[in-house]
Amino acid sequence: MKYDQGNPEELREKFWKAMAASPYVMLQLDADPDTAAPMTAQLDKDASSAIWFFTSRDNRFAEMGGATATFASKGHDVFARFHGMLVEETDRARLDKQWNNFVEAWFPGGKDSPNLLFLRMDLGDASIWAGEMGVIGTAKMALGMDVTDDVKGGYTNTKL
Repeated sequence: MKYDQGNPEELREKFWKAMAASPYVMLQLDADPDTAAPMTAQLDKDASSAIWFFTSRDNRFAEMGGATATFASKGHDVFARFHGMLVEETDRARLDKQWNNFVEAWFPGGKDSPNLLFLRMDLGDASIWAGEMGVIGTAKMALGMDVTDDVKGGYTNTKL
């Protein structure tokens, strides 16, 4: 696949749309690469500079600080690596807004569970890749044919 310099605004839009469809990332603390673990990002369409995570106070992410997340979309046509700062979110209205049945399944003690830790990741730099294989490209790949010149994509380094 050949990645050309893409339009940052278009690629950010594709990224957010793909994240909304499948908000799962591998998250790790920058200070300790061994902390990498799958997490579900809680998104807010009106807050594109932050995402939220529910975890427990005894989890490795309770250390907070600089973090990196990696993302692959459901259709494998958008990939991203982004950096940010994990801090405790103390806004109860935000917690109420992000709370849902899927979160409650992990925290049966509810929103007031003493072990619940609600984190906000203030987003910074990101690298985003997007490309489309298409029907012909997929068929050629299935047949073992060379697709390196058929598949095009965009790439950008940007701020989220």
